[in-house]
This record gives sequence, C-alpha cells and structure tokens, in this order.
Amino acid sequence: MGGVILEDQSAEQLEQSKNMLLMMDPPRHSKVRKTIYPYFRPGEISRLEDRIREICIEILTVGLARKTVEFVHDLAAQLPAQILGELMGIPPEDRAQINHWAEIMIGSQDPDINPSASNAAEKTLSPNEGSIAMAMYGMEFARSRRESNQSDRDSDLGDLLLATQVDGRSMTDLEFAYFFVQLVTAGNDTTRTMISSGLLTLIEHPDQLAALRENPHLCGSALEEILRYSPPLHYFRRTATADTQISEQVIKAGEKVALMYSSANRDEAVFSCPDEFDITRNPNAHLSFGIGEHFCLGVHLARMEGRVFLEEMLNLWPKIELAGAPKRQRSNLNNALKSLPIRVAGA
Repeated sequence: MGGVILEDQSAEQLEQSKNMLLMMDPPRHSKVRKTIYPYFRPGEISRLEDRIREICIEILTVGLARKTVEFVHDLAAQLPAQILGELMGIPPEDRAQINHWAEIMIGSQDPDINPSASNAAEKTLSPNEGSIAMAMYGMEFARSRRESNQSDRDSDLGDLLLATQVDGRSMTDLEFAYFFVQLVTAGNDTTRTMISSGLLTLIEHPDQLAALRENPHLCGSALEEILRYSPPLHYFRRTATADTQISEQVIKAGEKVALMYSSANRDEAVFSCPDEFDITRNPNAHLSFGIGEHFCLGVHLARMEGRVFLEEMLNLWPKIELAGAPKRQRSNLNNALKSLPIRVAGA
C-alpha cells in the first residue's frame, strides 16, 4: 500500500517492487513467507556456522596484515557478500557489481554514494535504475539456472527458491528477480552496517570492549545490545488501512506511519538507562529486526554472522583503534557508516 519508505513512489515503481516480500501484504505475503521460511530456520542456518567462521577469519587476517584499513567496505562488506554469494550460487566475479547496485539503491541520499543526489550533471544510476539492473541480473540468473544441468553442480538456495511452489506453481523469473533484489540488498547492507556500527560502538566504549574480551561468551548479548543501541535502519513505513489512534495520536486511513526503531530501542518505559551501552543488558527487547508478520526473515543468519565475527575479532585483533574520523551515510532510512578507518595489531 505504498511501500516501506516515506517518499512516495511512482505507480511503475510500486508495480515493480510488489514482488519483494518486504512490500507484500497478506494474504500473498503470508503464503510466500510460509513457503520459503524453511530455508531460513535456525536448524538450516546452523549448518553455515563453520563456513561463516572460516570467512570471518580470512577477513580479519587481511585486516591484520594491512594494519590500517577502511573497515566498512574492505572488511565488513565482505562477510555478507561471500555468504549470500555462496548460498545463492552467485559467481564470485559478479558479487562486487551486485554490491554496487545494492549500495546505489540504499544510499541514494548520500552524494558520495550517489553523486546525482547533489550534482545532476554527473551521470550515475538512480536508485530505481540500480534496482532494475539487479532485477535484470536476477532474471538472467533464473533463466540460466532453469536451462542448466543441475547434476553438474551442488544444489543451492537459488535452486531451492526457483523450485518453491506457491498456490501450486513455481516462482516466475520476474518474481524470483525481485526476491533476489530484496535478499541480496537487505542481507548485504544491514549486515555490513551491523558489523561496522558494532565495531565503532565498542571502540567508543572501551570499558565494554574490555569487558567483552574478559567474557567472550557475551558476544551474543553484545550483538543484541549493538543492534538496540545502533539499529541498522532508522525506520520502516506502514500505511494505515483504517482510522485508528495510538496513545493521543489520531491516525487517519491512508496516512503514513513511520516505525522509528531508533526511538523505540531507547524507550524509557522498556529499557533501564536506555542511552547507556551495556553488553550485559537482559532482557533486551529491541525492535531492530522489526515486529509482526514482517519480522526479518534472515534474523538467524544475521545473528550468527554478527556473533561469529565478534568472537573471531576478539581472538585475532587484541588491539583496535580509530585511524581517522568515521563518516556516516547521509540517509533518513539507514543508520549506516560509509567509512570507518581503523588500525589493528596482533598479539
């Protein structure tokens, strides 16, 4: 009913994006999500832990060898790119281009990411063009998979999704393409942001970083506090389908409602000392993965990636410090860093 961002989209854009799970409403959303959820259950995701750990060690070792590194793109972005690439069967040589399209889509308000945001004369892709380019790649990916001999390779998530049936039929190439766009964009961007924001938050709170080094079993708890304290997204939009009222705020049918995760995660009625960063916080009922029927489909994968990265970072990077000023992405939607220069050292 209008999408998940506050800016209005054209009828053409809404028509294109309605095949994304994020943009669907019931009953179609419920049917599609129920069908694909088994691939994202905890039991399925747990099989990936060893591979995630291998990739984390590889990435962190690169950082250790360089000593000074731009963390956001050179390291943090590599984990979700490799994991999603391997899960979906995306060729390694295509992953950098896909990441670029995703960043154009997500970072459209930042002139460093999308120069046309400040300079109309400088040619670049618009967010919609980035989405279309990735969707076209997804359609070609689907076509190629359907025509290939699966016996020549191991089955992956791409094959499973293409074979998934809803209401007695498989996904069309177009439906797959836009699911591909959502999965790759959301999985890459939010995980990169979670890891980057997490590292900066720990550096800015040396007492908590020291406590985590002393108690590495708290990595899971620390990750939840990172997500509460610095959620990857500021908000998602909903559209009221009927007149209603929340507290003293009257909301009319058709009005936009912004679900402000950054605010909800610091609600004094829910969290004690909400502006303090505390890796031992329990309970921690943050809303960074959303709520209700649109609760993040990839929550178990994201949590595993974040926890394992923290565990291996503690093992491999005994010394971490800023090597320059962090730069935040200009965005009303994303609570993201676009640059985090750091300096690391081994034992």
